[in-house]
Amino acid sequence: MKLLTIVAILIAVLGVAFALQNNISVTVSFFQWRFAGSLAMALLLALASGAVIVALLSAPATLRARWQLKRQRRTIAELEAENADLKSRVGKPDPEPALADDAPPPYVGLKTLVSGRDPDA
Repeated sequence: MKLLTIVAILIAVLGVAFALQNNISVTVSFFQWRFAGSLAMALLLALASGAVIVALLSAPATLRARWQLKRQRRTIAELEAENADLKSRVGKPDPEPALADDAPPPYVGLKTLVSGRDPDA
């Protein structure tokens, strides 16, 4: 951003210096308009209109980037909060789920599965 500002200032200074050295009277025609004035004024108007056009064309992309950055920062904040919550829960043991009375035993061996017999019977 600072480099862009420095380049813009440099272009403006060079434009003004060029315009001041070329102060000849000229006539500029654009479609039906005619402008008679100094070459310096014509160059400064061209430089200013170019800057305005660039600003207008880059505004949507700049706004889109700022909105995306805002969404990403909000997402990062949510994920950091969720991460902190999960880190705080890691140290606490989870309660064991209670088994129902008619639930099968948690482990059944291969021999029991193949024979089909209940090991408690």
